[in-house]
Amino acid sequence: MAIPAHLQLYDPLEGMRLGPQYCFLCGAPTEPPIDSVPVFAYWLMDRYDLADRQIQLLDQSIVTYRDLRIPCCQHCRTHHVEPLEAQAQQTAELGLDGWRALSAKTLFLWLGKMFYGVFITELLTELNPLVKPRYPLAENAQMFRRFHAFFQTFQALRVPIEFEDFTPASLYILEVDPREDTISFEYDDDLTTMVFSIKLGNTVLMACFADNGIVKDAMRRVVADTARPLHPIQIAEFKARVYYGAYLFNVVPDYYARPLKPGDDHLVYDTLIDDITSSVFNPWENSAYGQSLQEMWKRWDISYKAIMQNPAQPLSFLYDDLGQPRIMDAYVAS
Repeated sequence: MAIPAHLQLYDPLEGMRLGPQYCFLCGAPTEPPIDSVPVFAYWLMDRYDLADRQIQLLDQSIVTYRDLRIPCCQHCRTHHVEPLEAQAQQTAELGLDGWRALSAKTLFLWLGKMFYGVFITELLTELNPLVKPRYPLAENAQMFRRFHAFFQTFQALRVPIEFEDFTPASLYILEVDPREDTISFEYDDDLTTMVFSIKLGNTVLMACFADNGIVKDAMRRVVADTARPLHPIQIAEFKARVYYGAYLFNVVPDYYARPLKPGDDHLVYDTLIDDITSSVFNPWENSAYGQSLQEMWKRWDISYKAIMQNPAQPLSFLYDDLGQPRIMDAYVAS
């Protein structure tokens, strides 16, 4: 049977249709810069005064938040992107409780839209870089496989898709203890491992894309132990664990749309990890994890030597020496 237009999937990697002349959601021709949407929505830039704040890309060039835009046709803008942003704005007004009540699918799509925008900006910038990045995205075949898997599920922003018994990403919602919290907005990412994090007031939202929730499941004890207000340095440690876990994640899920039947008004996705020759995770190495901690703890100027004083048990603010959850009121440098 012929597939209805609203159920037809789009793959931007076919023909590498990633430039400003193609809608990022459906591939329709666009007229830049008119047919575009901001990566970080206008309401978000207004709320946190981001428009003129600078971001350094991987090639060392500098852009502002207002510069970050992705091509989008009028139909996708009005029917898909703007309704998503309106829902995110309403959720943000409710704060932490609002984000916790939001459906996992909507949170995945909202974080995914920003991740996609940053990813494509970095990828296209590599075509004419200010300084060639040390690890160019375009030369990473495994990353492109993960990006393709991510975009298959991200099509749910445009095409009605039901994920059968799985969530396409590990999603985290953390609460920041306000007592030593001095930053209202922050975002960071690792494009190679498909991780995106954003801080909105006392809420931190994170996603590890294209992992079917496996990284979160592997961290289930830490997730359970952090269901409380966390000091900012503990938030940073949690993020280091997610980033390093995503780095160790060693497989790429496949997604399959079930055959349509007459009268179907949506697609149903099944998923499979068919690479049985590989372990799901590469081995954990404390020395490499310590580097992830050092990166996340830059604000507190904690040295790698201090982190790895005990090589068998890197420094932790989430857990005490006995492995029990640690409650922190304040950070005192030692």
